[in-house]
Amino acid sequence: MNHLARVIRICILFSSTVLTVFAQTQTTAEVARWNTIELSFESNRSYANAYTEVEMWAVFKEEAGTEIRRPAFWDGGQTWKIRFAPPAQGERWTFQTVCSDSQNAGLHGQTGTIDATPYRGGNKLLRHGLLGMSAGHRNIVHADGTPFLVVGDTPWALPFRATENTARIYAEDRQQKGFNTALLMVVQPDQRATGPRDRTLPQSFGVAFEDLSEGHLNELNPDYFQKLDTLIGILVEHEIVPVYSPVFQGFGWKGQGTLGGSADIEEYVRFVTYLIARYGSYPALWLANADSAGRFPVVEAAGETFQKWDAYGQPTGNHYSPYDDRLADWTDDPDHGLHFNRIHQNKDWLDFQWAQTGHHGQHLPEKMTAMWNNTPAKGVANGEPTYENIAYTGNAAGWWQGHEAWQNLVHGGTMGVVYGAGGLWNWKLAADEEGWPQWADTAASWKDALAFEGSRYVGYISKAFEGMPFTDMAPRPDLADGQNLLAVPEQFYLSYLPEGGSIAIQDLPTSLHPRWFDPQNGQFVDRPAEQTNGRFAAPSSKPWVLVIGPESNSQ
Repeated sequence: MNHLARVIRICILFSSTVLTVFAQTQTTAEVARWNTIELSFESNRSYANAYTEVEMWAVFKEEAGTEIRRPAFWDGGQTWKIRFAPPAQGERWTFQTVCSDSQNAGLHGQTGTIDATPYRGGNKLLRHGLLGMSAGHRNIVHADGTPFLVVGDTPWALPFRATENTARIYAEDRQQKGFNTALLMVVQPDQRATGPRDRTLPQSFGVAFEDLSEGHLNELNPDYFQKLDTLIGILVEHEIVPVYSPVFQGFGWKGQGTLGGSADIEEYVRFVTYLIARYGSYPALWLANADSAGRFPVVEAAGETFQKWDAYGQPTGNHYSPYDDRLADWTDDPDHGLHFNRIHQNKDWLDFQWAQTGHHGQHLPEKMTAMWNNTPAKGVANGEPTYENIAYTGNAAGWWQGHEAWQNLVHGGTMGVVYGAGGLWNWKLAADEEGWPQWADTAASWKDALAFEGSRYVGYISKAFEGMPFTDMAPRPDLADGQNLLAVPEQFYLSYLPEGGSIAIQDLPTSLHPRWFDPQNGQFVDRPAEQTNGRFAAPSSKPWVLVIGPESNSQ
């Protein structure tokens, strides 16, 4: 067996323990399943632009024959790295590297052995394994089959504005509230945006590509991504799954000419591969399209690249701009503003479709139903409802957010819910920081926005579903005389009653346990829900959620 290239740096993911093993003949490394091991290789050649000139990957094989191919990423200087998370099957994995420059002995033909051990930590994301789509294509599930309901937040600008300290404050707050997903612009995408790089200063942002302002993605800044590693680590440590938009297609950070739609396809695909290499062994969701109609050529190219290089098959989807079957009021171009929220619906790489209902305080749950009815079946959610307090104080504030989320769920957005807060999405450092148009602005900093009331109600949704067998739940008003009902027949039923009242459910198994959940305080009533004349009557005329499933609701 060849020596591993100089050093294998083994990171026990998100632990304070970092073990460095110097290469020896017959070196064997050890890592817990679904944790990431990082292999570091030193090139013995120099390149004018290592990021664009060299491709590298490794093929990992286990004794029963399973193969996983993981791309490498350049991390500055002469260093390339490969990150690998051993899945549940297989105890011993061997790997061999391949480099496009086969004469580079430091990168090409390196071999080694990795022993996978049981994971004994408490992180839910790592305990249950990486993410994929359910058999019915409607929900996300972990590798061990545990269902994962997206309860998402939109700190879009966190990657290029947050510091280690502020990211930790954010993650602790969102985990405590019940959020498990965060939508991210991986890089600041506006070509004309300017500002200092010191993230403590007004107008500042980190720069991922030195030539992005010139319309290119060739001059990668490794230091930016090393800092991003820390921020991503904090999110996953707090059981929050990052949702990666490589280069945003829509409005962007300040509406200053986003590169995502017009980027060179070869450059864009190279960057997508880089992201898969750097973050694809951690829990992740991928956005091939963000905040546009999904018609840009880079969208399909990105989707195909996620499918090609993500050996773990974590979900890839589209996040659309606000309107679907009617022309948006901000455009007269039907190719951009009229897309019906079903572009790429039949593509193999597409796992989910997310609507966006805009920022004007509309409840449009019928969009969830329309997207649910598109075929072939894909996961559906509202990826961007009205952000709380955006444009003016009181816009979509408080319980508006809770009602919006529950309505979207029961009308077909069964993949999960997403929340947004003005001031947080753009990660404003101070309430009076300038640079955004009035409709996109909020008189609040990112930290002020953490406390907006509506976030509590959206976060509570995770408590209602905890431990429930909701995988591939479907809208079933036919079982409830036309009332809103989600069901996995014989296993799980849920109804949202926004003004209380009562509901009767047909063919309900007597073995299941019915309970009332208060969506405004996040608590279950401490006694079972009872039927009178075949109907469940809500405890009062306020909003209630009826949850019927197994008696236990813990994971």
